[in-house]
Amino acid sequence: MAWFSRDSSSDDDAGDAESTSPWESTGFVASAIVIGAVVVCLVVWLLLGGRGGGTPSTQPTATPSVVEPTDETTDEPTEPPATPGEPTATATPPPLNNGRGGCKSKAPNQSIPRVAPASVSWQFETDMLIPLQEQGGPAATYANGVRYCFAHSPTGAVLAAMVTLGQIRNPHLTEAVLRTRIAPGAGLTRALREVRSTPTPRGEGDTSQFTGFKVIDYEPTKAIVSIAVQIDPQSVAALPMTLLWLKGDWKVVLQPDGSFNGEVAPDVLQSLQGYVRFGGA
Repeated sequence: MAWFSRDSSSDDDAGDAESTSPWESTGFVASAIVIGAVVVCLVVWLLLGGRGGGTPSTQPTATPSVVEPTDETTDEPTEPPATPGEPTATATPPPLNNGRGGCKSKAPNQSIPRVAPASVSWQFETDMLIPLQEQGGPAATYANGVRYCFAHSPTGAVLAAMVTLGQIRNPHLTEAVLRTRIAPGAGLTRALREVRSTPTPRGEGDTSQFTGFKVIDYEPTKAIVSIAVQIDPQSVAALPMTLLWLKGDWKVVLQPDGSFNGEVAPDVLQSLQGYVRFGGA
C-alpha cells in the first residue's frame, strides 16, 4: 500500500515498488515508498515521477485514543534568522526528555512561522535528518526511540509532521510510529494491517532531505501543513499533511486508503516560493 497515493484507486500499489529510492519511484505522485524504497506497504514518503497538483486534503477521520502526553501547548521560536537558513546537523540536540518544552509548554507562540525556527538541531534518523527543538519538540522519547510531545502551536505541528515522516521511514520503528504518532481511524487500521503483512525493506542510496514547509491552515485542534523534500539535485516535492491535536500532542492523520494524502497528489515544485526554507542538509 502506498503512503502517497495518486488517486482514490490506490488499491494496494503492491506492484509499484521497483525504484531504488522511495523518492524516485515513477509514482512520486502516487506510489509506493515503503520505508526506504521499494515498495508497497508503507510507502513512507514522497515519490517522484508524476506531476501532482491539487489542494491539500482536509478531512481527517480520527477519533482520539492514543496514550500520549497530556500536558498543554508549547513554545515556539521567537528569534528566527532574518533570512531562513538551514540549521547545521552538528548542533547539540535538546535533552531526550525535557520538562518545559514541547507539549509541556504553558505559553506557546501561536503565530504562523514565516522564517525557519531558531535553535533547531538536526539528527539522523536512518539516512534522513529530522529537526529537534527544545521549545517546539519533540520533548520526550519512548524507550523504543519514537519521539513525541510537540508544541501546541503551528511550529509544533510542522516539527511533528517532519519528525513523524522521518521516523516512519525507519523499518525498526514503523509499526511503533503508527501506533503512537498516527491518529486513530480507518487509515491507521489499514496501514497497520499492511505493515504486518508486507516486508518493508529499507532502500539504498536515498539521500532525500527536508527542505522547507508551509502552514496552509491552523486551528487549535487541527493543522494542515505542506512539507517540501529535496528528492534529487533538481527536484523538490511537497506533500500536504493533516494533523490533529489529540490527548495533549499532535498526531498525523492517514486517509482511509492508508496514505498521507489520499486523492491529493504531492506536488513537484518549480521553486520554494511561498515555503519557508528549512532543512538540515
